[in-house]
Amino acid sequence: MARRIAVLATGANGSCIAADLTAAGLDVTLVDQWPAHVEAMRAGGLTVRTRDGETTLPVRAHHLCDLCALSPVFDVVLLACKAYDARWMAEFIKPYLAADGLLLGVQNGMTAEMLAEVVGPERTVGCVVELASQMFEPGLITRSTVREKTWFGVGAFHPSQSAKVAIAAEVIGHAGRVEVSDDILSAKWMKLIVNAMTMGLKAVLGATNAQVAEMSGVRELFLGAGAEALEAGQRLGYRVVPIFGLSADQVQNTNTLLELLLDKLTRDVGPSAINTVLQDLMKGRLSEVDLINGLVADTLQVSGRPAPVNGAITALARQIHAGALQPGPENLDRIRDLAGLA
Repeated sequence: MARRIAVLATGANGSCIAADLTAAGLDVTLVDQWPAHVEAMRAGGLTVRTRDGETTLPVRAHHLCDLCALSPVFDVVLLACKAYDARWMAEFIKPYLAADGLLLGVQNGMTAEMLAEVVGPERTVGCVVELASQMFEPGLITRSTVREKTWFGVGAFHPSQSAKVAIAAEVIGHAGRVEVSDDILSAKWMKLIVNAMTMGLKAVLGATNAQVAEMSGVRELFLGAGAEALEAGQRLGYRVVPIFGLSADQVQNTNTLLELLLDKLTRDVGPSAINTVLQDLMKGRLSEVDLINGLVADTLQVSGRPAPVNGAITALARQIHAGALQPGPENLDRIRDLAGLA
């Protein structure tokens, strides 16, 4: 019997993954909270645009409110929502997750343990994602990271869950390359380091990779934010482990770990990607900055350590969300001032 798969929260990344799984012939149901997106997919299919062209395919799309009437049971749920929505969405899907099913948290942030609290560690598999995409119109996704460069790391909380990890890897492997991590929480923090370096800062500056490359002094801020995030992770007990297809030797036997991670992501994502935090700020929506840069700053503050760069990025992102500022290169001096680097 084919596995019954749900992709819950089909924003940009969730839609990319759902499209790949559907194209591979899997039994996939898309569930989303944006009514216009669901209706657009029902009416005209899901369109994914890449640098190589555009593909539209029919998908099975449902509103959140549809599930109570359909009462489906899913063997695999890929949860692709924002980190701040992870708990309530896990609670929402819990009644529809098979007793021996698995929930894969395909999202940024340190959500894996939270998901395990909701559905149980025996049904939870952690996931690290390297995939950049954008959505500004319902039913239409622009995928910046091609499938050959898309990478997922999956892992469980206990060796007894190896069978669940294998299933997760098989399913999500239709959307990109997959590696199994024996320390998924450390791998998740490694991705958080990369996000702390790049997402919030580029968003506050309103810049793509190509645009930020033209701004003097930004790379130093990237690395400053990364150094703070690395220290915070070490204080929390996380190890330096390979992600993005890099080897253990590459990430552990180097004096330039942050540069290595930064440059790898920049190459894979490409010059024109608009990251998820910038998309949120452009749409006037809550972003994940508090759960990335803010988490770094809060973690170091507890230890009596400063986190001036992450603190400055968090503060400016909050001001933009409140409508007091706009994303733009003029915020570069504001970040330096707040971080005490002027």
